[in-house]
Amino acid sequence: MYPTQEKAEALLAEARQQYDLVSQTHGRWDDHCRTAARCARAIAARCPGLDPDKAYVLGLLHDIGRRWGDGHLRHVYYGWQYMMQLGYDDAARICLTHSFQIQRMDAYIGRRDIPPQALNELEQALKAAVYDDYDRLIQLCDSIAGTDGPVDMAARMEDVRRRYGSYPQDKWDRNFELKGYFEHWAGAGLYQICLLYTSDAADEL
Repeated sequence: MYPTQEKAEALLAEARQQYDLVSQTHGRWDDHCRTAARCARAIAARCPGLDPDKAYVLGLLHDIGRRWGDGHLRHVYYGWQYMMQLGYDDAARICLTHSFQIQRMDAYIGRRDIPPQALNELEQALKAAVYDDYDRLIQLCDSIAGTDGPVDMAARMEDVRRRYGSYPQDKWDRNFELKGYFEHWAGAGLYQICLLYTSDAADEL
């Protein structure tokens, strides 16, 4: 289950308003989500069997946990819980899996800024998750989504490495595996596809 595009956009706008009430940094995470959503829709439109509208909605909501302010792992936990409470199980799983190209809690880059009980709950849910191509697609799009459009994957990972002090090699390699996987399926280069999202052509793919 996942919401309509109209509902997802309303949820994102409301989340941004709530975030601004509590945030100290006022980051543009919602614009990052829009980039991820548009890239996901453009790629899904080139991959037979994927639903571009579903891909767009899941991309739009993957960071909805930032509604509760700045943080690291807490945005994964709160987003997962929020979508579950609303009955959007597919969106909840994406909130959980988007940060885990490698399906292990120790692969997370950033602070574990949730209570031990919540961390255990999240870890058990992650172990139980069965990834599908939407999980993989949003992981890929998250790795290239800048606030003003798609960016070079390696450059973005280097930026994360610089800010956090490390970037696991298996996660780095997995991102490039995902890139190759969807490029083969779509029959086109990742950036060639994603850069189209800024034009009317993206809706006609």
